[in-house]
Amino acid sequence: MSDHRITFITAPTEVAEHIASILVEENLAMCVNIIPQMKSIYRWEGQAEKATEALLIVKSVTESTDPMIERVKEIHPYEVPEIIAFDIVAGNPDYLDWLSGKEVFIDEGDEEIEDEAGEEETEEETK
Repeated sequence: MSDHRITFITAPTEVAEHIASILVEENLAMCVNIIPQMKSIYRWEGQAEKATEALLIVKSVTESTDPMIERVKEIHPYEVPEIIAFDIVAGNPDYLDWLSGKEVFIDEGDEEIEDEAGEEETEEETK
């Protein structure tokens, strides 16, 4: 099992930002992307329905998934909200460290690298 998750949550467009803010503020997610104005067609209580919704893409650690689901159910206006979680199986190690709450230090200085002849040159000289 992965230590990191992506969770999809659909919600009415007008409450998506509120849900995302609560998840981040309460440390149930590190980041939430909102894709607004998505058209959903679904079956509910035996009828075909249409709705304009937003898709929340939630990035979090696995241990936050169950509490996040419970919190979303408390604040979501739908009787049965869509909340679907997927394991992240690979990714940028620096991003995954950040997602885990670890401090990430990126050296943005001129690093020395070796050219094909084995001579050292600065990164700036190779551009």
